[in-house]
Amino acid sequence: MAGHFQFHLDHVDGESAARVGRWNTPHGTVDTPAFMPVGTLAAVKGLTVDQLRVAGAQMVLANTYHLALRPGADVVAELGGLHGFMQWDGPILTDSGGFQVFSLAKLAKLDDDGVAFRSHIDGSLLELTPRRAIEIQEQLGADCIMCLDECPPHDVPRERMQEAVDRTTRWAQQCREAQSREDQALFGILQGGIDAGLRERSAAGLLPLDFPGYAVGGLSVGESVTEMYSTLDQTVPLLPADRPRYLMGVGTPADLLEAVLRGIDLFDCVMPTRNGRNAMAFTSQGPVKMRNLKHSRDPGPLDPGCSCPVCTNYSRGYLRHLFIAGEMLGPILLSWHNIAFYQNLLSELRQAIREDRAAEFRRVRLAAWTECI
Repeated sequence: MAGHFQFHLDHVDGESAARVGRWNTPHGTVDTPAFMPVGTLAAVKGLTVDQLRVAGAQMVLANTYHLALRPGADVVAELGGLHGFMQWDGPILTDSGGFQVFSLAKLAKLDDDGVAFRSHIDGSLLELTPRRAIEIQEQLGADCIMCLDECPPHDVPRERMQEAVDRTTRWAQQCREAQSREDQALFGILQGGIDAGLRERSAAGLLPLDFPGYAVGGLSVGESVTEMYSTLDQTVPLLPADRPRYLMGVGTPADLLEAVLRGIDLFDCVMPTRNGRNAMAFTSQGPVKMRNLKHSRDPGPLDPGCSCPVCTNYSRGYLRHLFIAGEMLGPILLSWHNIAFYQNLLSELRQAIREDRAAEFRRVRLAAWTECI
């Protein structure tokens, strides 16, 4: 494993826990902190891999549950694994399907052995045990794979949350035992909701398993941002400093800044592309709603502070027209810009960390982001 994956911590900010590093994987090096666009079904919605590269994406994410349903892990393996299948030659991470225990709870039956889903597509049965989750991910061939975990809603009773923490720990042990490929980094996932004691319990169970990286799961599932940041304050210091730290499913640009300053290295979220498809762009001045009439005759770029192809080639007036006219190019272009915005934000933040000015960078950026216009 060490020969395939090495994490180099290059610098820690002088006034916060923010850090820059390099994570070497079989398909390239990821400069951290890094944001991974979500390609659930082996495609980041609306974008080609060439557009992702131009936007600055280093690593992408795909989903075990959804790919197991269609086209099937065996099909992906036969067609070259995820890298060959989607023609992305950079690092890839696959989630285990554990989040779908939360998001598709009405279709899932959970017990200590695993989770059984009724497909949201045709009602067919998909059973995910810890061993099966690893087998599927090994067929998919991602660089980074995740343990099967249980992600309950944040507001369940403490007894129920502790049950999920302990089950996640048992499953992590079984995933560790099931793994057979040495060219995949298996991450453990901390659960515990917003309960500091349960987060400590989760860390105590997972750290002895000596995973090459650790994820913080169970956030951005209904708790307030204040509760999320407080939980990160309590949880991140529990994680090894010499391993990548991954905050799953988060979040807004502000969330990224806050989490990086608390020591997080990796992120994923559907927000850049989902918002892009729904006519909302992230910019250096704040979110922009492209359907608003005020943009109809605006000849200026979407974001004067951005050099992505969307901002250098198209006016706000044209982008609004695409959405009003129902042209599919509108969602494509805004998704492309939003991914580039996230990549540029973290690139600039990495430089700020190297120069020990991460807190100032956060202050200036947050002050510049206004309400939606």
